[in-house]
Order: sequence, then structure tokens, then C-alpha cells
Amino acid sequence: MNEGEQQHVETIVVAVDGPSGSGKSSTARGVADRLGWPYLDTGAMYRALTWAVLEAGADLDDAEAVAEAASGVQVVVGTDPAAPAVHADGTDVSVPIRGPEVTGAVSAVSAVAEVRERLVAQQRALIAEASDGIVVEGRDIASVVAPEAPVKVYLVADAAARAARRTAEQGGDSGQVAATEADLRRRDALDSGRAASPLAQADGATVVDTTHLTLDEVVAEIVRMVDAVR
Repeated sequence: MNEGEQQHVETIVVAVDGPSGSGKSSTARGVADRLGWPYLDTGAMYRALTWAVLEAGADLDDAEAVAEAASGVQVVVGTDPAAPAVHADGTDVSVPIRGPEVTGAVSAVSAVAEVRERLVAQQRALIAEASDGIVVEGRDIASVVAPEAPVKVYLVADAAARAARRTAEQGGDSGQVAATEADLRRRDALDSGRAASPLAQADGATVVDTTHLTLDEVVAEIVRMVDAVR
């Protein structure tokens, strides 16, 4: 290196993928907090557009109608792991996008190719803004959004454990676990079977089964993976 030149350090992208209820959000936020890096919840972006599509009354079975309803909506996501607010056309939708109506519709909206193309471009732009590193979670981060990520993690957990966690997160009781598990399996099938960027384990991704691990254990394992590449 010549005198005066600075070594270029590539941004480290930590890609955290996996099915619903596998612990992606809690894990990714925990890793980002531990490293002092920004956090990007790509699922929240799809949920925000889904909320807007539902507000517009678009037919979810009509891909063209969904694409049209979503085309003009401006989605803004915060990257602070402690407070990742989400806005759609200036409205804070952080709470409503976690409700059952959006949850039931998000797979249909996110399967629309135009929706995915637009949000993937926005996600890549946000990743490019990060300096040292960024933790990104979703379903196609390592396979589509950032295939060059040096740290690729695919979180899994058995369906029963995922259902119990998701029910607890939503404030439900034990009697709702079976229904939650059925819905998770439905979303798995839709997300894995869609034509545009299906849910799948990316080449080179490390599978981490969170079924019997604590959150701290999962976070520590991924931080060790990051330390190994920087």
C-alpha cells in the first residue's frame, strides 16, 4: 500500500434467514446490539406494503392489483435495533403490521414479483449505506438480497417450538398454539413455493437450530461467526 492510501474495508453483512417463528427478529436485533451495528428487518418492509395494500382494498388474488396498490407507497424503516420503527407514507405502522390481518396477507403480497424487485432494490441501498457492518434478517437475504454476505445464517426450529414462541409474542394462551402452528406451516408452504425469491437455505449458509437454545446462546454463536471474518 502506498503512503497516504487507505485500506478499503468491505461492509460486513450478516444475513439471517429462516421461516416464521424461528427467532430471526430477536436474534438479529440481539446481534446488531452486541456489535453496535444497524439492523434491517426486511420482513417489516413487506408487512408495511401489505398494510398499505389492505388499506387500499386491493384484491390479494390479483397480482396486478397488488402491484399497483403498492407501487406508490413509500416505506421507511429504522435501523436502530432498539427502536426499528416502520412507516408507510408517513404513518407509523410498527404496531398494526404485526396484527393477524397483515400476518395472514403478507405471504400473498410478498409473492408478487414487482413488490419484491422494488423492496430488494431498497434493501440493497440501505445495506450500502452501512459503514462497518449491518445485520439483515428476512427470507431471501443470503440467496437474493446480499449473496456476497460473509456471514450467512439460516435459523430453524421445530414447528411446535416456533408456534409456542409466536403465540407468546402475540399474547395468546396455550389453547391457540395449535392454530398458530397450522398458520406457520401454511406460511412456510407459501414462502417456499413462491416463484419470486422463495424461502430456501442459501449456499454456504450455516444452519442454527434454535429449538433448544436460548436467545443469548444463538446471539453468541453468530457473534463468534462475525469475529471469525473480521
